[in-house]
Amino acid sequence: MQWVDGTTRLYIFNGLFVSDVMSNLLKLLSYLAVWATLIYSRQYLVDRGLLRGEFLTLLLFSLLGMMVMISANSFLTMYLGLELMSLCLYAMVALDRDSAISTEAAMKYFVLGALSSGLLLYGMSMLYGATGHARDQRGRAARLADRRHHRPQPPRLRAGVRGRGDRVQARRRAVPHVDPRCLPGRADRRHAGDRRGAQARRVRDAVRLLVNGLLDLAQDWQQMLALLALLSMAIGNITAIAQSNIKRMLAYSTIAHMGFMLLGLLSGVVGGNLLNAADAYSTALFYVVVYVLMTLGAFGMLLYLSRKGFECENLDDLRGLNRRSPWFAFVMMVMMFSLAGLPPTAGFYAKLAVLSSAVQAGQLWLAVAAVILSLVGAFYYLRIVKLMYFDEPKEAGPVPGHSEMRVLLSLNALHCSYWGSCPRG
Repeated sequence: MQWVDGTTRLYIFNGLFVSDVMSNLLKLLSYLAVWATLIYSRQYLVDRGLLRGEFLTLLLFSLLGMMVMISANSFLTMYLGLELMSLCLYAMVALDRDSAISTEAAMKYFVLGALSSGLLLYGMSMLYGATGHARDQRGRAARLADRRHHRPQPPRLRAGVRGRGDRVQARRRAVPHVDPRCLPGRADRRHAGDRRGAQARRVRDAVRLLVNGLLDLAQDWQQMLALLALLSMAIGNITAIAQSNIKRMLAYSTIAHMGFMLLGLLSGVVGGNLLNAADAYSTALFYVVVYVLMTLGAFGMLLYLSRKGFECENLDDLRGLNRRSPWFAFVMMVMMFSLAGLPPTAGFYAKLAVLSSAVQAGQLWLAVAAVILSLVGAFYYLRIVKLMYFDEPKEAGPVPGHSEMRVLLSLNALHCSYWGSCPRG
């Protein structure tokens, strides 16, 4: 056990595990996502006969994998946590064994995970071969030593960065590795919590590796992240427009949102200057926190509107929701406005923060492109608002629901509105 920087960072298990402020915050965010998922999904699971011990066990073990990933300080610990989380998610996708769609989605998800795991191990092996250490901090120290002796950086180190970058793309849903085709077969109860909690883990992964471990190669990975951010925002937003399935639409929008998160990560180092680093990485973390809240609310609304024998997953299923349940139409509208980045919601200030960091870092062209692509993305979010408020409902009568879901959805929407009104409160 070793304390570093006073009492702010603790290394245990021979440096394989680290506990600090960032890891504690991201763990709390993961706990929140899984807790909300259990509340949102309870009635959904009961109606379909899926509220079994297997679901709860897999969900908690996937949460354990996230915790290991978040506090990992070594490639070995990172990979163990990742596989623990991923294997549980594969099984959760296929939990409904009588559904051919769920089985197909699980197979697609498994193939994607196996491919990205191979890319991750390739990148890890290159970084280990270049630095001689499996821990991010020691790898960084080795690179600093190389610079002091004026030795050129080995090509395999850059190859390792790109190999890890491919895995970052696959697991963060940045292009070109995307998995929206897996999502329609995954029930909302699983997607809402497992993927939102995993977003927090991915941010930690990127910060620990790129910022803490490979800061001296910032010029290399910043170019990679800039390209990924642009392609993610473009392909995610443009492709989501053509979707009629809400879950598929939200999956493609996830790609676009991760592009915005990358704007914060790539804006921390400007010509070797770290003065903007703290603000830039804080904006990326803030964006992920807000994004988790927004998508929890969006998928929670889909679960609330679903019932036994009916899945709320198509755009037409939201027609005329305002006439059936005005309050929850407003809740869904707040979520869509926040995802679109419209004021005064929290999503607006999250996007404004990462765009400000990009401009301060001299990435003006990327910030302009992000604003233009955000306007493109606003179309499919506002289309849902139009369907809820201006179209005739497909069926009459109020929307049934349980009190705990009503309270949590209302709190979710109010938090998005409050954070938007008091972004620095």
